Amino acid sequence: MRLWGGRFAGPSDPRADEIGRSIDVDRVLALDDLEGSAAHVRGLFSARLLTAEERDALLGGLASLRDDVVAGRIDWDPSLEDVHLNLEAALSERVGAVGAKLHTGRSRNDQVATDLRLFARRTAADLDARLLGLERALVGLASRHAGAVLPGTTHLQPAQPVLLAHHVLAYVEMLERDRGRFADAVARLNVSPLGSGAVAGAGFRFDRAAVAHDLAFDGPTANSIDATSDRDFVVELLAAAALCGAHLSRLGEEIAWWSNPAFGFVRVPEGFATGSSMMPNKRNPDPAELVRGKAARLTGLLTGVLGLLKGLPLAYQRDLQESVEPLLDGLATLRLSLDAMTGMVEGLEVSEERMRAAASSGFSTATAVSDLLVERGVAFREAHRIVGAVVRGLEDDGVGALTEAGDTVWREALTTSADTCARGLAADPGIGQALREGATVEASLARADVVGGTAPGRVVAALDEARARLG
Repeated sequence: MRLWGGRFAGPSDPRADEIGRSIDVDRVLALDDLEGSAAHVRGLFSARLLTAEERDALLGGLASLRDDVVAGRIDWDPSLEDVHLNLEAALSERVGAVGAKLHTGRSRNDQVATDLRLFARRTAADLDARLLGLERALVGLASRHAGAVLPGTTHLQPAQPVLLAHHVLAYVEMLERDRGRFADAVARLNVSPLGSGAVAGAGFRFDRAAVAHDLAFDGPTANSIDATSDRDFVVELLAAAALCGAHLSRLGEEIAWWSNPAFGFVRVPEGFATGSSMMPNKRNPDPAELVRGKAARLTGLLTGVLGLLKGLPLAYQRDLQESVEPLLDGLATLRLSLDAMTGMVEGLEVSEERMRAAASSGFSTATAVSDLLVERGVAFREAHRIVGAVVRGLEDDGVGALTEAGDTVWREALTTSADTCARGLAADPGIGQALREGATVEASLARADVVGGTAPGRVVAALDEARARLG
């Protein structure tokens, strides 16, 4: 039965039916559709388009359908195209002729738009809880290894030592921005299209504001054409999901590298590792790699919807059906990624010894030594040159750390400087020892004593603030 087929004399071509069918995808929206329909029924009653008996019959039928959807007892009929027509037909079977009144003043256009917004709002709330869970897992990892030192890198080369906790908290900052983006998207989508009809607005005097508040929307949409054709919220949510996926991918990339025995910084929990069908020795961080892959999928879904929307005239076009699956897929994909990453982080084993050894390599404390020279009056560019020259000489001699540079090395570098202050320091008998002490990992960490820096006290404060914020 085609509920829209009044003006047609013959049956649809099966090929047209096949391309128009969406029940396998949009039945995920069943609970949202039933919620929207119940509010619509109450609106019809308030507009005196239903009697109290008709209202109660329809609401009772919708409630029983909801119970069956939750219990998985609905037999979806593919000949009815989509979730909306399936549920309306099932309702009419249960309540009889009054079921035909459900669609009064409503089009599938404003119905679909409402369902998608309801789904998006509740799914975004679920994702926020999962983002919060991952943030707590990261803060837990940082707290368990508050003193662990990581080799901070730029260009994948040794840069400066940082605390592992400081590095991990960088991801907490990213995830907080992700939470903010989802919240911003929900704030904009939280208006009700119901009562917009197909394009011009409903032909009855509904109290659209009352129906909107019934569904916990902030109010009704302002323009019926925009209400039925707007999918900006789909793009915004997919953009938030894609960027969050990119953040998770960066973390997954680091876990994959760090778990390689050549680094040996971390060990992925056994429950989140896989073996090889051929090589008995393998312990692969597959979930981290899959999170990377799913980030690409999220980017593709976003660009697909943007491409879908760019050439559509107003108002509703059937093309918009193709925005539903990317939204459902994208939010489900992000949920999987968040869950997998949370599990990995919660069980991650850290080798503080391997990290510290790596943090001391590559002359990573050179910046701290040049800063120490600046404190003693040497111009920064000259301090940079002096320390760079010492690093080059030590490398040539096969010496691997500035803490091993002798007094003679420093005195020669300072004496040959064009900076008068540097030449004056060369006469200080304690300068070599001072610079060696300034070249330690601990001294390097302590120097970064600014807001947002990696000095231990600053990181302790940042951890305390994160714990308080995350509850």
